[in-house]
Amino acid sequence: MEKLKQQIENFKPTCEQEQRDKEFFLKCINFFDDVLTRDNVLVHFSSSAFVVNKEKTKILLVYHNIYKGYIFPGGHVDGEANCLSVALREVEEETGIKAKHIGKEIFSVWTGPVSAHIKRGKFISAHTHLDVVYLFEADENQPLKIKPDENQSVIWAPINEIGKSIKLVDFFIPVFENFKNKI
Repeated sequence: MEKLKQQIENFKPTCEQEQRDKEFFLKCINFFDDVLTRDNVLVHFSSSAFVVNKEKTKILLVYHNIYKGYIFPGGHVDGEANCLSVALREVEEETGIKAKHIGKEIFSVWTGPVSAHIKRGKFISAHTHLDVVYLFEADENQPLKIKPDENQSVIWAPINEIGKSIKLVDFFIPVFENFKNKI
């Protein structure tokens, strides 16, 4: 946990959202001892991958079953403090794509709201994900696969079509705009 805390402390925000979320992450780390697990029902860490094609003209998106819209692949860290390895694993599990990390540091941080829902027959209370995001690159010609218990669709979306013909999860739209400006 100490290494993750240091990585977040070293992260250089590029906008107000990242600055505020970084501060919130650090407060949560300092206050809770269980933010790496789902045992913390208020907030817990997740890790995601912003995957671009080589030309950086498309991004890899999944149509999320709970959020009912497109978002980038990611998931709970479930006790693992190495968020980069979690993001890489989530890309492959949710999309079938093998991606490579580009960049040396965290790409972004953001808080993602999760509404109360039923998953695998169990009630999950509303909570917040403390999401650590990494930038990846992948070959867009790799075959895509869905993970039916999490998503209905996996696509390579042209960046200039986001918000037009491709519907993002509402709360992700301002975060996407920041990400788009950073690549």
